[in-house]
Amino acid sequence: MSVEIEVVRLEGADPDLPLPSYETLGAAGADLYADTGGEVVTLAPGARVLVGTGLSVAIPKGYEMQIRPRSGLALKHGITLANAPGTIDSDYRGPLGVILLNLGQEPFEITHGMRIAQAVVAPVVQARYRIVEALAHSERGAGGFGSTGVGSRRP
Repeated sequence: MSVEIEVVRLEGADPDLPLPSYETLGAAGADLYADTGGEVVTLAPGARVLVGTGLSVAIPKGYEMQIRPRSGLALKHGITLANAPGTIDSDYRGPLGVILLNLGQEPFEITHGMRIAQAVVAPVVQARYRIVEALAHSERGAGGFGSTGVGSRRP
């Protein structure tokens, strides 16, 4: 299944940067590229920064774009997203930015054109919420964090 996403390059954006792209035929996420105006952005440990892509997008009604971390950056450098996953709603038309967070031990350099995140387009279901007197019983009930055990289950 595919959906078309309309893209506009922002004024001053690098026209040579690729549009979001899938690296393999089976990829769920399209890579997003940093448009830093040619500058190197150094992200200190524990710091976060909004990195522009130089793009605005129009997501069709009934869809969202989820912005997710790149696993290689997370594993090798501790670089993730402060709001993972970020959500781009279908009615948003502003600049597409990525909030990077350095959970690593060393400063990290974000260079112009670097692949910094991935975008996953997904269908959206809007729920209707209503007040009821009581909720239906479930096997788990009100069990919260860790209530189903720790680690793997043993037979």
